[in-house]
Amino acid sequence: MATVKNKNTKPEVLVRKALFKKGYRYKVNDKTLSGSPDIVLPKYHTVIFIHGCFWHGHSNCSKAAKPKSNIGFWESKIQTNMDRDLKVKKELKKLGWEVFTVWECELKNKKYFDKTITKLILKLKKH
Repeated sequence: MATVKNKNTKPEVLVRKALFKKGYRYKVNDKTLSGSPDIVLPKYHTVIFIHGCFWHGHSNCSKAAKPKSNIGFWESKIQTNMDRDLKVKKELKKLGWEVFTVWECELKNKKYFDKTITKLILKLKKH
C-alpha cells in the first residue's frame, strides 16, 4: 500500500486542469484544513475531495468491488476511511466550508467528466 499515490493522482490532476481552464484558482492539499482537501477554492469557501471508489467505499460502484482475499482487513480499512471522510466533512461544514466529493468513476469518460465538472461549476457559481 505504500506505493499507492495519495497526492497528484490522475483524477485530481484532471479536475484541477478543468477548473484552471475555466478560470478558477485554488490551493492543493491544504494541510491547515481538516482532511487536507485535494482542492481548496478559498474565494468560494469550497473544498473538493477526489475519492477513489475502492479506497473510500463508493456504494453501488463496480470500481468499489471488495477483494476476495483478506476480507476482514479490507472491510475494516475501507470502513475506517469512510468514517474519517464523514468526520472530516462534518468538521469542514461546521467551519462554514462547502464540501464537494468527486468520485473516480465520475471521471471515467468524457461524458461523465463533463457532467461532473459542470455540476461542480454550477455549485461554485451559487457562492
